[in-house]
Amino acid sequence: MKEAIKMVVFDMAGTTVNENNIVYKTLRNAINTVGGYELTLTEVLAYAAGKEKLQAIKTVLKNSLDVDDDELAQRMFTLFLKDLEHAYEVEEIYPNANAEELFAILKERDILCVLNTGYDRKTAESLLEKLNWKVGKDVDALITASDVPRNRPYPDMIDMAMQKFEITDSSVVMKIGDSIIDIQEGQQAGCALSIGITTGAHDAAQLRSANPDYVIDDLLEIVEILEKKNISNTVV
Repeated sequence: MKEAIKMVVFDMAGTTVNENNIVYKTLRNAINTVGGYELTLTEVLAYAAGKEKLQAIKTVLKNSLDVDDDELAQRMFTLFLKDLEHAYEVEEIYPNANAEELFAILKERDILCVLNTGYDRKTAESLLEKLNWKVGKDVDALITASDVPRNRPYPDMIDMAMQKFEITDSSVVMKIGDSIIDIQEGQQAGCALSIGITTGAHDAAQLRSANPDYVIDDLLEIVEILEKKNISNTVV
């Protein structure tokens, strides 16, 4: 008999957090300002979504512009961090639709709720503060790109979350995110389910290209998926 899902790992921006693509707009502006380019938001989202942000810049430069320049990327990243800090001070940030309702449902069912993100810890914690989400109350843990040696699509952040709660079997973990690389992260971690959601960076067709177990449009769809998964796991 397989065990039921014990932990759900959520991406932040675009999945549980509605910040109107502030991060990727700021990333695009930093790349264009420092490099003198004219990249669109669509181009940036296609290659940067879900990644640790310095790596995201390098990936955009390579794939959109055929530029491989670590020093240039670092200058763009430095400007990005400065501008993002200001943007988060002045722009409105909201919970994504039904995120808080789903967190409460998971809490009632004793299913751990973990946030993970391609942000560094300082940025991620500033988001939580603005949303008034507290680790240990609203969510059980926050794992960020700066906490681990390797970032998505490697499974290091999910592995860290499992270690934190002494979970040894990734088949009791579910991963949800709005980008292809989120799905790949869950797959590399061996999660029971890796799910894409259409509320952020990538559309349904892009998400399906990564062969997720589900593509959903609303976080509350997770409740039915959990029920189906946990019922099927009780069948001997």
